[in-house]
Amino acid sequence: MPPAKKRARTYDPAKIRTAVLTQFGHVRQAVATLSEEQLASPTRLGDWTVRELAAHITMAVDAISRSLERDEPEKPALTLLEWPSTTAPRADDIDDGTRDLAAAHPDLDALYADTEDRFARKLAETPGDRLIGSRTGAMPLADYLVTRTVELVVHTDDLNAAVPGLDIPYDRQALAACTRLLADALAAKAPGGSTEVRIPPYAVVQCVEGLRHTRGTPPNVVETDPLTWIRLATGRVAWPEAIEDAKVSASGERADLGGLLPLMG
Repeated sequence: MPPAKKRARTYDPAKIRTAVLTQFGHVRQAVATLSEEQLASPTRLGDWTVRELAAHITMAVDAISRSLERDEPEKPALTLLEWPSTTAPRADDIDDGTRDLAAAHPDLDALYADTEDRFARKLAETPGDRLIGSRTGAMPLADYLVTRTVELVVHTDDLNAAVPGLDIPYDRQALAACTRLLADALAAKAPGGSTEVRIPPYAVVQCVEGLRHTRGTPPNVVETDPLTWIRLATGRVAWPEAIEDAKVSASGERADLGGLLPLMG
């Protein structure tokens, strides 16, 4: 008898909405403190400056506001677990849009205020099953908001890496949702039960083809913290580097995930 199909993870829509608004608020407060010198500093994202990265973060939530101003798509075309793999092909368009936005809005505080106000109003009046259109395909608002936790948490980490001492906090719900979505995306990319990936306190998934483990300690185990996992899944840190720096523990012949990462470009 084939193994029972795993039920897709669900997210509390109210908590996700609050998490997105809270994390965006954390970023807005931090960006308001940056000097012109800091805004001109480089980031780990190619030749983007901190100013361009900060402008890009507003695009992550404004994409929802803009979509809600257009006609609703007829049917969904993208699942939550398919979303991570759709990001890399859009890199050039995202880069051009980010540079244009940063150039057009030198007052970042005003940009953040306008974006947050419009986003909050749109969320308050829109049900979670309303379809959101995007370049990669339509999905329900409730699902699309989960993808926004990924965008916000990942780029919060990028800002913290670019500006020493900035230390933008991570909303717990946002960090949890981001971690879980990327862990589930790994399990979907490499289905199986031979390797257990542990990311305490938020996620445990089984993946990679091979002998399925049923009881006791699994023969292949990977364990890391949420931010290291997110950096691995998004290509900010390479697997060999994380192993060398003892940011990841991996035991067993099927515990090398280097060939499966990153999940997002």
